Amino acid sequence: MRTVIAGGHGQIALRLERLLAGRGEEVAGLIRNPDHAEDLRAAGAEPVVCDLESASPDEVASHLEGADAVVFAAGAGPGSGAGRKETVDRAAAVLLADAAERAGVRRYLMISAMGADAGLTEPPPEMDPVFAVYLRAKGAADDAVRARNGLDWTVLRPGRLTDGPGTGRVRLAEKTGRDEVPRDDVAAVLGALLHAPGTAGLTLEMISGDTLVEEAVASVAGG
Repeated sequence: MRTVIAGGHGQIALRLERLLAGRGEEVAGLIRNPDHAEDLRAAGAEPVVCDLESASPDEVASHLEGADAVVFAAGAGPGSGAGRKETVDRAAAVLLADAAERAGVRRYLMISAMGADAGLTEPPPEMDPVFAVYLRAKGAADDAVRARNGLDWTVLRPGRLTDGPGTGRVRLAEKTGRDEVPRDDVAAVLGALLHAPGTAGLTLEMISGDTLVEEAVASVAGG
């Protein structure tokens, strides 16, 4: 299996790359900064320099040829302004969907965010306004991907991300409630979702829990 990860130098992406490479699968990561290439190689991934804020759908599609799946793991990141939430968190996800359809890659995994909601037009007063823009951008991206009949999409919305070691046990459901989850476990769930076609068409939340990753994914897939 060959998987291409957009945002290949992200914290979850690097974990997923190591996991997939460790299973003997092919994995490539799209990166904007060529200086990050060696980090991807160290993770067992093929680095592909491609700026999703300026690339055309055809250019991105050329990097997806021969892939079995794509994962959207890109993000503007902490400290970025509202403008880049739009160009990366929303527009780049849509661009990857356009490219996947052109390249004939049906499987699309979206790393979204808990609380993402395109209809969040009136955020609570205590919410940081840039974070509100981020949630709207993620929700709009989710909606744009979920509207496509040409993709076998799964949207994954993790809780608050931590860098602690993964436990291998999660709660995965349409609604989980809010809690933390290690990035290690998010990568593990993504790795399992790639081999669970029965999860296509699902939007799932995940937090730390008591169920082994493979069992959790099999459960939501109807396995």
